[in-house]
Amino acid sequence: MRTILVNLEISPVLDSVLESALLVAKRFGSYIEGLHMRPGQPDIIAAGADGFVAAAPDLVASFEREARERAERARQIFEAFMDRHGLARGTGAPAGGICADWRIESSSGHAAIGSIGRVFDLIVLGRPLQDSVSPSMAALETALFEAGRPLLIAPPQPPRTMGDNVVVAWNCSTETARTVAFAMPILTQAQRITVLTVQRGTVPGPSAAELAHNLQRHGLNVDWREVPPGTRSVGEAILEEAAGLGADLLIKGAYTQSRLRQMIFGGATSHILAEAELPVIMAN
Repeated sequence: MRTILVNLEISPVLDSVLESALLVAKRFGSYIEGLHMRPGQPDIIAAGADGFVAAAPDLVASFEREARERAERARQIFEAFMDRHGLARGTGAPAGGICADWRIESSSGHAAIGSIGRVFDLIVLGRPLQDSVSPSMAALETALFEAGRPLLIAPPQPPRTMGDNVVVAWNCSTETARTVAFAMPILTQAQRITVLTVQRGTVPGPSAAELAHNLQRHGLNVDWREVPPGTRSVGEAILEEAAGLGADLLIKGAYTQSRLRQMIFGGATSHILAEAELPVIMAN
């Protein structure tokens, strides 16, 4: 994971996003690129006597000013982060050293992160919060479905460690198999790996034991366990079991069930995106 794209969205989780990216970068001597998506000028109109026909230049100017201010704030935060950690500026650094740079993209919506992220090894975003409009679920899902790359979802508080004690939430699915493959650079450095399956939370496919045995063939320290959910949802069981194991990273495929179904009925992915207090690597 030598190239890392970081979503520079002004939010209460931004410090955790930056620190999470740095923890990965220290493992691999990575290049970190901060991306701030500045919204394009909105098409705003105001109601006149003849209907919605008159432009609203004052509102347009206000939105433009706010967008510039957010972009400048993102730049300042990222450059302060670079200075605080002594990161070299630019795309090249001494052998084994970490380097960083930032960019601002003007776009409508969150399309830029899905497009730009396709050439990076990892995309880092913040976990959405129930009481805040940012981090944006729209940005996270755009990156998840459009970039074709793994996401590292930072928890609300900056983690102290990441990737030493890893839990793989194995539900036998294609999505989780793909996520495990993406995460192999981290798994090969982990001190402990637990493949966790929650009963009645799987699709047809290989068992947790089968995945664990194949990871062991890579020389990894892997255990496996299958647990009943009891009165818990599958998502609750995954997070509780991971906490009980002292995990500092969770690996899980995203949306084995459809997003619409999870919006209506709930699901493990939705619960983890709403409640996880540890870093999560996801892919679809």
